[in-house]
Amino acid sequence: MSIAAAIAHNRFGYGLRPDEKPTGSPKRFLLEQLERFDPSPPAISAQPKTYQLAQSYDEFLRQGKKEKEARKPLGQQANIKQAGQSEIMDGRKMARRTLRDHYTEAGNARLLTAVRSDTDFPERLVHFWSNHFAVSAEKPVVNTFAGDYEFRAIRPHIMGKFSELLRAAVTHHAMLFYLDQVQSVGPDSPLARQVKERRGRKFGLNENLAREVLELHSLGVRTGYTQADVTELARGLTGFTVAGFANGPARRFVPETAKGGDTVFLDAIHQPGTRQLLGKSYTQTGRAQVEAMLSDLSVHPATAKHIATKLARHFVSDTPPASLITKLEKSFLETGGDLPSIYRALVESEECWPKLWEPAWAKFKSPWDWTISSFRALNMKELPQNTNVAMTMRQMGHPVWQPESPAGFPDNMAQWAGGAALLRRFEIAQRIARMNRERADARILAPQLLPGVLSAHTAESIARAESPMQGLSLLLISPEFLRR
Repeated sequence: MSIAAAIAHNRFGYGLRPDEKPTGSPKRFLLEQLERFDPSPPAISAQPKTYQLAQSYDEFLRQGKKEKEARKPLGQQANIKQAGQSEIMDGRKMARRTLRDHYTEAGNARLLTAVRSDTDFPERLVHFWSNHFAVSAEKPVVNTFAGDYEFRAIRPHIMGKFSELLRAAVTHHAMLFYLDQVQSVGPDSPLARQVKERRGRKFGLNENLAREVLELHSLGVRTGYTQADVTELARGLTGFTVAGFANGPARRFVPETAKGGDTVFLDAIHQPGTRQLLGKSYTQTGRAQVEAMLSDLSVHPATAKHIATKLARHFVSDTPPASLITKLEKSFLETGGDLPSIYRALVESEECWPKLWEPAWAKFKSPWDWTISSFRALNMKELPQNTNVAMTMRQMGHPVWQPESPAGFPDNMAQWAGGAALLRRFEIAQRIARMNRERADARILAPQLLPGVLSAHTAESIARAESPMQGLSLLLISPEFLRR
């Protein structure tokens, strides 16, 4: 396999399977995948609908209220099971288990889709964008909807305009819950004025989502926006909430046709007036106003540079060449953020295709990348019974849809190549090797998976393994397999 083929399969994709032959036309191999990408393959389409997830979470909340009410006359430290109300506790446990199952099954579906896919370049793009527009499943409500977020906000939009992807991600219910947008009400909105007059209660403006849209999702840090811009965008975003979970009095304005979990825009809680963002006035009203603001952010020169830099870092190097960033930035601006055009510019750029294999430039696989590559390497297209991908990822420090901050998981070698992390990866490699029912011979498999880049030292180490399982484990943690 040529160096270019190795890059196409391992850096742009998730690695070869034993029954695959290396491509002879790396660029065409990748570009054709963009045309064949299926945003809703079987494992994804089989997941629960949004309203079904909302029903499960609503049941979890109802059971929590029942448990709270049962404890009141007994005191906070009371054991409600001893008080003869174990059915309440059991109901709460069952509701919690249902939410946990939704998260587990979505994580398994995510892995299976990438493992089975013959368009793993677009699958990698899905995961890239999901991390760019990160939400965290640490919150129970986001835990419930995290899979739905990637499957319905990210996947269907990675082949369109960046503006469409930005809008879909920012307004999905998981993002609205994660960054507390459901609690944000315009202080001078019709509803806020009514409530203030009748009850003397004031509503607050939440700026979390607006700040992350500017800092992480579009312009990037230190790009000239001010706190005033954050506040103005936050005012524009008021109006978005989630059917079935709208904030208090706002619930009566939710359309009857909306299903639980649907994102809705309520003029009753939108902050009226003209907005000023980055020196431009927005005189539109309601949803049209914030959509105009997001559209302009999506094609801003700072956004182009921010996205170009992140794509170059993900697909080429932790410190990508400035020339590549400039090419991607140019494509972004010339096409108005047309994502397939930017992907094509990336694939066509000479910076992506070094003549020699340069370990210093090679990307290091995150635990997520490595797990997908490992399953593909052993040709495992089904998960063994009781497999819990989310638990495995947590053990490796890369919990599915749960980064430590809205910035997502870091995209560099330093984050994933520590000694303790590699030791844990070796333990998981042994576990994966035990799953291999085909009893693959690592001595034969290694040159099939790593042709052209397999070193003599790695081949010898595998040949000297004490058992077939140990040989497979050594292959999966070899330097060549760990690199992209």
